[in-house]
Amino acid sequence: MAWSNVASNYKKAINRDINPDLASERKSTFNIETLTNILDGGAENTRLRRSVEEEIHSDPVLSRENIYFKTRQERYEGSVRNTFHLITKIKQKGWINDGLHDYYIYRALGGELALNIHGVFLRSIQALGTDEQVAKWIPLANSYSIIGTYAQTELGHGTYLRGLETTATFDVDTQEFIVNTPNITATKWWPGDLGKTCTHAVVLAQLYSKGKNYGMHPFIVQIRSLQDHSALPGITVGDIGPKMAFENIDNGFLVLNNIRIPKENMLSRFSEILPDGTYVKRGSDKINYFTMIAVRVTMIRNEVLGALIKACVIAVRYSVVRRQSELKPGEKEAKILDYQTQQHKLLPLVATSYAIYFTATYVSKVYEQVYQEIKANNFESLPELHALAAGVKAFATEICSNGVEVCRKACGGHGYSLFSGIPTLYTKVVASCTYEGENTVLHLQASRFLIKCFAAAQLGHKLSPTTAYLSSPDSGSCQANSHVDFLNPDIYLKAYQHRAYRLIASAAKKLHSLIQSGMEEYLARNSTSVELVNASITHCHYTVVKFFVEELKSLGDPDIQKVLKSVCDLYALHGIVTNAGDFLRDGYLSGKQMEMVTTAYLHLLSVIRKDAVPLVDAFDYRDEQLLSALGAYDGHVYQHLFEWAQKNPDNKKGNSIFENVLKPYLHRGQSKL
Repeated sequence: MAWSNVASNYKKAINRDINPDLASERKSTFNIETLTNILDGGAENTRLRRSVEEEIHSDPVLSRENIYFKTRQERYEGSVRNTFHLITKIKQKGWINDGLHDYYIYRALGGELALNIHGVFLRSIQALGTDEQVAKWIPLANSYSIIGTYAQTELGHGTYLRGLETTATFDVDTQEFIVNTPNITATKWWPGDLGKTCTHAVVLAQLYSKGKNYGMHPFIVQIRSLQDHSALPGITVGDIGPKMAFENIDNGFLVLNNIRIPKENMLSRFSEILPDGTYVKRGSDKINYFTMIAVRVTMIRNEVLGALIKACVIAVRYSVVRRQSELKPGEKEAKILDYQTQQHKLLPLVATSYAIYFTATYVSKVYEQVYQEIKANNFESLPELHALAAGVKAFATEICSNGVEVCRKACGGHGYSLFSGIPTLYTKVVASCTYEGENTVLHLQASRFLIKCFAAAQLGHKLSPTTAYLSSPDSGSCQANSHVDFLNPDIYLKAYQHRAYRLIASAAKKLHSLIQSGMEEYLARNSTSVELVNASITHCHYTVVKFFVEELKSLGDPDIQKVLKSVCDLYALHGIVTNAGDFLRDGYLSGKQMEMVTTAYLHLLSVIRKDAVPLVDAFDYRDEQLLSALGAYDGHVYQHLFEWAQKNPDNKKGNSIFENVLKPYLHRGQSKL
């Protein structure tokens, strides 16, 4: 059954002229609105999101029109104004600070907000502070009587937190901590909201008491005066300067010259210093990493996935409007999405968007569950959450940032224009491969957990849900006999499981062998690091496919289940095609079976091509969110490009370079013309 369904958040667009090439693509094999509801977590969430977005986009203060022509300072000031305008608006509308409203607001404004790290400051205190500390600081932060940031990364150290050089030394006589950045590499560098805005910071520092280092701990440090916003004595703070993106964010630097703070400013839910300098620990050492875990979980959905989805929306819509070359001799130029090569570029990325979407939802649920357990002083699941968040963050940011760039290039020359909307997405999302943990390091962290799980499995111990497959090795070979067999999730799931198990087992055995031969463990790990990274990647890849397959089972609508089954198949088979060596290496797949995979994969491209536009429409992004002349809902690409160019302020100014440079040369040749 086919519906000519248009998501209702485009009510204003329904009656306007739609490019016929795009309009013809919206006859889908499924109900787009139903799929949108599934992605939102229910029809009520869709209604709520659209009502929030409508309020945002109808508010002239929050308009992002002409954003591509604004300076960095204008972007920063606009973000601060947006944020405090929203604070008032949220109260007026009675929006609840429950996570959903925040997400919808952020989605609507594309991150064109300030004080994003103020939220991290809040979460740090809530997660790591005592009841008394929460009672003192959270009301101040919630009312913006203070503005906070999270100062962890240093000039000389990022992901390796144990290497942080900032110190906090306890002075028993005064009952204070002395916080110090002892050299230039200890300078706090990159925290958002630090450069020009914040008044306080949660500073991560090495805790010293009685001459002993107890490792990294969080401390609340006041940075600026609440009276005139000037830096407090002994503090040097400022903005780090222009960046590849995030023009609206005042990423900053911070130098602390033996700043004294009260003893109670150490966040002490899980560890504290007693008045006599004795250190007391409660719970897991890893709890001080919990803020980073929380940020990783949030960024996957808010920053990383959103960028890939928007890039896919833009590139797919553009690819059914843009016509180029003859596909059939004598006929008019074809839509570029009708070319298999364009389908091969874009449709796997649409499938990836769905795969990561369901994975991000799962990871968020695990995070909430573990957070509740930790609040009850149960730390048992924390290592699994840490490994899951680290691995998925690294896996998702890499493929999403690469995918956005593929979308840009798939739009040809117009993709290079900021008006396409994609360059801005790329320069922003590519930073996610580094911040909140550099990806290679995160994969190595995740692999430590996997190696431990593999060793536990060899001893017959019960494993956590995400690694349970390590207890059930499959040493056989793929049982597929035709390309149709590869459309069976059981077939390709076993292939992914076999691949992940083999690479984890291989890395574990090599590591163990090197250590047994007498090599120091640190040297053995370095000599195995490439295999360890690959082990984490293959584990994450299997996990994402598995989550997607499991999500299919929960879908009640048969039409949506059918189309998403094809999308899931495409995602899985594309992964096999592009990583053929891993699946062929030990003979699990034969060369003939790989040809079957390719046949099934190429067939799926033509199947999903028919629903490409409805599949991206279902993500329900408005034109105000895409900010793209190429991806506008009405499909009038060339009109939008020309109209936007007319808005360029430079076109309305006189050209001073003519008088100062060009005029003598141009006048010199007039007589000869």
